[in-house]
Order: sequence, then structure tokens, then C-alpha cells
Amino acid sequence: MDSLLNVLSWLLLAGGLLFFAAGSLGLLRFPDVLCRLHALTKADTLGLGLVAAGLALRAEGLAEVAQLVLIWLLVLASSATACQLLARQAREEHPDD
Repeated sequence: MDSLLNVLSWLLLAGGLLFFAAGSLGLLRFPDVLCRLHALTKADTLGLGLVAAGLALRAEGLAEVAQLVLIWLLVLASSATACQLLARQAREEHPDD
């Protein structure tokens, strides 16, 4: 059972890193600000969720799991707010794009 949790943890961590890489690639490759923001916030949010889930499987107690969940929720709220503010500013500066 322990090795199954270990394998699942590694799969979740690898999946999270894959989403982080995809979001970074989207940031570099997409043509405009709004597409870049969308790729970055969606992929990084899911990537962090997968990494937090993978680390939660390795946690030794509920306090550590609660901290991981709290970190993930705070990043969800802050990235959504930051993305909204950046998108609004980009739209004001370049309304024709």
C-alpha cells in the first residue's frame, strides 16, 4: 500500500510539473497578453493543485495537509485577482487588440 501511495504521489508531482511547463511555454509562445495570461493562470493553478495533492500524500499529519490546502486556496484567489487586474490594464492600454 505504501508503494502505491508513493507511485501516485510521484505521478501527481510529475503531472504538476508538466502543467507548470505548459503554462510557461504558453507564456512564451502565445501572441497577445490575454492569451498569455489565460495559459499561465489556468495551467499554473492546476499544476500547483497537482503538486499540493502529491505532497499531501507524503504528509505525516493533517496539519501539513491543511497547510497545503490553504496555500493552494490562497494562490487560487491571488492569481485570479492578479490576472483580472493585468487583463483590465492591458485592455485599457490596447483596446484594439
